[in-house]
Amino acid sequence: MKKITKELQNKSVKELQKEAEVLRQEIAKLRLESGINPLKDTNVLIKKRKKLAVVLTLLWQKRSSAK
Repeated sequence: MKKITKELQNKSVKELQKEAEVLRQEIAKLRLESGINPLKDTNVLIKKRKKLAVVLTLLWQKRSSAK
């Protein structure tokens, strides 16, 4: 997770917003798919949610430091 955080810290606010939106769409898609067909890797949804949390945290930090 530290590696992901370091990569995300170098991104701008707009890039983080775009990544958060993409992750939200992927999570919604996985939820729909898991209702129809069980996923092979059941941790994918949890991993995506954690990554979204990291992205939103960094986005909040960058916005508050810019003020």
